[in-house]
Amino acid sequence: MENYPILSKINYPDDLKNLTIEELLLLCNDLRNYIVDVVSNNSGHLGANLGVIELTVALHYVFNAPYDKIIWDVGHQAYCHKILTGRKDLFPTNRKFGGISGFPKMSESEYDAFGTGHSSTSISAALGITIADRLNNVLDRNVVAIIGDGALTGGMAFEALNHAGIEKTNLLVILNDNNISIDPSVGALKEYLTDITTSPAYNKLRNDIWNILGKLSTIGPIRSYAQKLENALKALLMQQGNFFEALNFRYFGPVDGHDLPHLIQLLQDIKKIQGPRILHVITQKGKGFKYAETNQTMFHSPGKFDKETGKIIEEEEPHPPLYQDVFGYTILELAEKNKKIVGITPAMPTGCSLKIMMDVMPQRTFDVGIAEQHAVTFAAGLATQGMIPYCNIYSTFLQRAYDQIIHDVAIQNLHVVFCIDRAGLVGQDGPTHHGAFDIAFLRPIPNIIISAPMDEIELRNLLYTAQLKNWGPFAIRYPKGYGVHINWRKPFQEIPVGKGRILKEGNDIAILSIGHVGNFVTVAIDAIEKDGFSVAHYDMRFVKPIDEILLHEIFNKFDKIITVEDGTVVGGFGSAIIEFMIDNNYSSKILRLGIPNKFIEQGTQKELYKICGYDAEGIYKAAINLLTNKYDNKKVYSVISK
Repeated sequence: MENYPILSKINYPDDLKNLTIEELLLLCNDLRNYIVDVVSNNSGHLGANLGVIELTVALHYVFNAPYDKIIWDVGHQAYCHKILTGRKDLFPTNRKFGGISGFPKMSESEYDAFGTGHSSTSISAALGITIADRLNNVLDRNVVAIIGDGALTGGMAFEALNHAGIEKTNLLVILNDNNISIDPSVGALKEYLTDITTSPAYNKLRNDIWNILGKLSTIGPIRSYAQKLENALKALLMQQGNFFEALNFRYFGPVDGHDLPHLIQLLQDIKKIQGPRILHVITQKGKGFKYAETNQTMFHSPGKFDKETGKIIEEEEPHPPLYQDVFGYTILELAEKNKKIVGITPAMPTGCSLKIMMDVMPQRTFDVGIAEQHAVTFAAGLATQGMIPYCNIYSTFLQRAYDQIIHDVAIQNLHVVFCIDRAGLVGQDGPTHHGAFDIAFLRPIPNIIISAPMDEIELRNLLYTAQLKNWGPFAIRYPKGYGVHINWRKPFQEIPVGKGRILKEGNDIAILSIGHVGNFVTVAIDAIEKDGFSVAHYDMRFVKPIDEILLHEIFNKFDKIITVEDGTVVGGFGSAIIEFMIDNNYSSKILRLGIPNKFIEQGTQKELYKICGYDAEGIYKAAINLLTNKYDNKKVYSVISK
């Protein structure tokens, strides 16, 4: 820590309270340098964390965590918070296997008041804490929710604001407004916040209003009159009133989120005011690191980079494309031929590569903000009028739209193509981001097709097949990471819906795979056959409808079967195979490989596949054990779980 002279003296928030303002400013500089130094060598979220350093220092200087509760929305802006709360020396292990989480995690620290990984949850959680305090007669606790302007587009945040406005608790919401989540923020709310921050009349008088009326409103009998006058002046200056004030929140701001002395004074004053309050803070994502300031989307989570030049460190060897890029280029290719195709994403155009189409066809691509429920029902509305919406949502975020999938798409049998990115284990983002459950939660829904490509050529062909006719809801799941083919741009071919394929004949054991993990099976088979066994491999392609003709052939031939999936084994692909076996009175021994019934922590995908037992080595060991009767079917699950 010799390179960070002030930070080296700081271990917990109480240490901040002994520093002068000048030392706090130097601490911010140390924190910024430390985060850049660590993240440049250990991939993580950079820009969002650099943007909240002054705000984090001010919060921990003014408030008394962990007694006071500080809740970070999404959580990818909490690195500085972690460093200041006893995890400074552990920070280089951030997002690594066995290290600290990249997001707030209650089991990791008492300072993490609420676990966050998805957006728009902080206000609801904070309100719950304030109500619990009221019921428990805890009257002196401060509860603060920090939410970004991108997360504020989520419907859950509006629901919480609506509720909080009538509860009269002392909740403080800090709106961290940097006009960007991963990609630039979108929507009418963004325009509204921009109007506030750029209104000359409002900004000219806002400091005077706060200095005079804000403080007067806490004194004696003139409180109510001063507050009414303050609100009236704000409404006049904002021409159409203040949205937050209309919800019974005292609104303060906008203020410079990098002016540490002013932030400290402001928080000390606001802390004394009763009732729900919103502090609107303007920050710059990537603040203090010029490359992150000028390329905010790239430096949201850049991977390893050279901190001196800002150059992203790429692998030297040529590699196949990312699955997400195959989606992006393919949907553009299809949309150029089919005018009915539109693309939809909830705030992830760069992450899911829909931006490739967006740049060429902005009128047919829609970033709806962090609003997965709306994205799905919006797609359903488009489908009623003959459009073919490709709704691209990360698997973990699709969970938030489950009701809409059932009620608005499946019941009405509408032709919506669900492109489920980041399906399976995603790696270092950990349990909040693993796409473990999509097969299991989609499988019970009537009318839906569920498919998974084994490689990027199959992904292209599934995307092509999905628009050839009105199939109803059509789900295509694919993983994070690289495919397997350098030359993947092949002519489109229709894939027969509900039909699997045999990749290799064999006699002793059958391995049935779904999705990219089929490539692990191919490697494992070489090792299994060196031990003298004959292995058949089937790429099933579809979980629903499942290829029953092919399954009858398999069960009539094999009494030992392994299923492999990059998803939960509870209710997933393997469960579908077992259900078929039982329904058709077969009695083969089946071993299911996949994600066990527990939350898997962070690590590289390779490390996590190994832990869960379905990398090539795990498949090999499972097959040899099954072939040599090392364990029976009743004990299979517990063995794999361990």
